[in-house]
Amino acid sequence: MPTAADAAASPPPDGTPTDATSTPAGAAASTLAELDDVLLGGPRTLTLRDLASRIDAPLDFVRLYWQTLGLPHPEADDVVFTEQDADAVARVSRMIRERGFTLRTASSLTRALGHTADRLALWQVEALVEDMATRYGLDDTSARLLVLDRLADLAPLLEAQLVHAWRRQLAAIAGRLAADYSEQRTSGADREGLPLARAVGFADMVSFTRRTAGLGSTDLSEFVQRFEYAARNVVTNAGGRVVKTIGDAVLFVADDVVTGARVALGLARELGGELDVELEQAAGGLAEGARGVTPVRVGFVWGRVLSRFGDVFGPSVNLAARLTDIADPSAVLTDTATGELLARDARFVVETLPERELAGIGPIAPVLLRSA
Repeated sequence: MPTAADAAASPPPDGTPTDATSTPAGAAASTLAELDDVLLGGPRTLTLRDLASRIDAPLDFVRLYWQTLGLPHPEADDVVFTEQDADAVARVSRMIRERGFTLRTASSLTRALGHTADRLALWQVEALVEDMATRYGLDDTSARLLVLDRLADLAPLLEAQLVHAWRRQLAAIAGRLAADYSEQRTSGADREGLPLARAVGFADMVSFTRRTAGLGSTDLSEFVQRFEYAARNVVTNAGGRVVKTIGDAVLFVADDVVTGARVALGLARELGGELDVELEQAAGGLAEGARGVTPVRVGFVWGRVLSRFGDVFGPSVNLAARLTDIADPSAVLTDTATGELLARDARFVVETLPERELAGIGPIAPVLLRSA
């Protein structure tokens, strides 16, 4: 099996520069020092006490900032911080003083960054490991060492893409805020109720455990990636947004009930068999053991939700999840109120089903939604 050294010794077929060291273990310290220069702006020369002294703040304030980032908790005198860390803590301190933010708000903003950055960095590194292993025929350990060698070169590109994506997402959210609240201001909406009117739904893979029980790590990864790619493709093409994926399920929202119905029906229709050739090519192809996305059950409801922590909450979210539990494979269930809204649209057909008892909700007559 080739190693990172072998990949470095032989130029890859695509002309990618090779910079893996011939002795990964011996070069680990210098590689990490180079990464500190690129990612952290220099060596780790400061302690928690140093950071607190720099901004004239209590030690507990600096410790809280570090904890809300979700990083390991150092002792007060451990030398693990850089000048960039000191600048970051100082910015948070100024934000509280100059912008009037409470400590709770500042902590929430920091926690959002830490949680998102942790998942993003892990996702990207694992994608790079998979790429190196596939391209160069490396075992997992060698692929990870090669990624470590190349992170310093790749980091600026990943950072630039992150900033661009964040700016675009923030602009999109600003547009939705303007639309939502300008409408509420003129419609006399209930200010005590949940603030956002949204279509919300879940698509849950059928028999995920059975379908994946015999897959190895490569095929399991490809199977999950295929579902992720296919679901996001359907949701965004129909005009909705993926809130999150939860193991073998996806949670989506849409800004109006018709768009929500299109997303729900699209997921039920498109997932469950072989994807078309264009989708498979875009996904990079799959090993034979991971072919086909298992069918999904879909629950979808129109209602008001609360958006917090990058997630959505409210009775309609809970109802959509429970409807998913009782839906047949490749079917979409909704509630009576949502069904009545869609019954006015000739593009949809609704059918009220016999009453069912939903855990934590009570008896409800689910409505089967189909395209006309």
